Amino acid sequence: MDFALFSPSSLFSDKDGGSTDEETEETHQSYAERRHQFPGMELLIREFSFHQLNANLLWPGTFSFAEWLVQHRSWVDGRRTIELGSGTGALAIFLRKIFQLDITTSDYDDQEIADNIAHNCRANGISPVLPHVKHSWGDAFPSADPDWDLVIASDILLYVKQYANLIKTLCFLLKSYKPTVNEANAQRNGEQKGAETCSGRPHPAFLMSWKRRIGKEDESLFFDGCENAGLEVQHLGSRVYCIKPRLEATAKGTT
Repeated sequence: MDFALFSPSSLFSDKDGGSTDEETEETHQSYAERRHQFPGMELLIREFSFHQLNANLLWPGTFSFAEWLVQHRSWVDGRRTIELGSGTGALAIFLRKIFQLDITTSDYDDQEIADNIAHNCRANGISPVLPHVKHSWGDAFPSADPDWDLVIASDILLYVKQYANLIKTLCFLLKSYKPTVNEANAQRNGEQKGAETCSGRPHPAFLMSWKRRIGKEDESLFFDGCENAGLEVQHLGSRVYCIKPRLEATAKGTT
């Protein structure tokens, strides 16, 4: 697994917004607590000064995705959600607080990341803390029967060599999902088209925000890889993408 030994903060200027200049440095500068502005609220988030897995700082896509989700609330209302590449847990914390969303965080199999997300939950009044899954993309998933009908992520396409592993994890989460009784009945009664619910939102689906920082050619490797794996990719605008099982792939998986 390839890791970039640099801080992602060097990739962005302070003009990306969302954060104040207030900063509380901790012992040995191992991490800092910063206040970040999200739609309708401020969150206090502890960020590592450095982390080899780049789970240390908030990326610009976090804030733009939060705004998009507020404007398109129907995508998350009533969904059981897991976030991949949660990092500090800030986006999941925001969604729990603003929507009372049933959400689970997930990131590399690394206890330091899990502990920091739990810390940030408590610092922002979430108790008990959000459930967390330690999972490195491509490895066997800890749950054999995932029941999340929505997977979300922001700014996770930095490492091109990890695309195959990410797609493997996505295929497992999306293709292993079993619809609820109501969803299954809706399909039989013709109230759905393919895997879509009455509201027109696909169940299950992967919703991803990606603020491009890599070459178009590298980026296309991920989307082409998804298509080749039996997933359908749709650009929803504002660099937000919906990825879901292709209908024929879903049908084959149920026969």
